[in-house]
Amino acid sequence: MRYRITFAAGLAIGYVLGAKAGRARYEQIVRSARKVADSPVVQEVAGLVGAQVSNAGRTVYDKTVAKMPITSVRDFLARPTEEEIDLVEWETVNGEPPRRNGANGHNGSAER
Repeated sequence: MRYRITFAAGLAIGYVLGAKAGRARYEQIVRSARKVADSPVVQEVAGLVGAQVSNAGRTVYDKTVAKMPITSVRDFLARPTEEEIDLVEWETVNGEPPRRNGANGHNGSAER
């Protein structure tokens, strides 16, 4: 429906701008367009459509915020990584951080 309205509006504007019927025809088209635009029915429909679009936009925003509770780039960058979460969980259970290859100063070869 939105595309039909957009197409009709574009067609009307193109006709008005490209009409070669002269100034009198242009004025007639402008008067007709104003009469339609000022019609109470058209005004009411435009208000309803505007309200629906606003409500739909708000609904989409609320659903997006609910799925992505991050409110800023700073919050996003401050999130702990998976590795940091694992480290904290390991320390909570074992009392010390896990050892990784090379973390204890040894490279795996026998000391001489």
